[in-house]
Amino acid sequence: TGPELFSKWVGESERAVREVFRKARQVAPSIIFFDEIDALGGERSSGSTSSVQERVLAQLLTELDGITSLSDVTIVAATNRPDRIDKALLRPGRLDRMVYVPLPDENTRREIFKIRFTKMPVLVDIDTLVKRTDGYSGAEITAICNEAAMMALEESLDSQIVEEKHFDGALHLVQPRTPASMIKMFDEYLKN
Repeated sequence: TGPELFSKWVGESERAVREVFRKARQVAPSIIFFDEIDALGGERSSGSTSSVQERVLAQLLTELDGITSLSDVTIVAATNRPDRIDKALLRPGRLDRMVYVPLPDENTRREIFKIRFTKMPVLVDIDTLVKRTDGYSGAEITAICNEAAMMALEESLDSQIVEEKHFDGALHLVQPRTPASMIKMFDEYLKN
């Protein structure tokens, strides 16, 4: 992830970025995936970036534009805050394309539950769960399934089936964390 590349030692963060790209070129074809790219390549004009973050961003831009070709190395980055990514990263030849991955719709949520239920015997109406999880992310749906299974086991170590009451409890504990304001921000960002 982006934050994992930061080090408290001067120059180590930039060296870590260079090393990621060196290794990717060495084993090409390869993919470099940066999770939370906004932490690594945050917008410099925001005033909230540190000198380390600016140096890391400069190193990242150097690697993306580098003398050594990135042929057969694909760069993929993810963020929850596209508005905080430095515009220099979004230039052609760097991170060329943006793909918005929305929260899962009904069919996708149903498929997530089906996948989770292949290893979990359940006694629950899947359509009811699908309706009750509108606004939940895939990770949150997985957390609901895990929590419901734990509740069944806490009730009885011999429990063989995860029941609706366990899912009720899990839904009470696991709340959706993507506020409507963030979804609106994504919609606005995509329009620009």
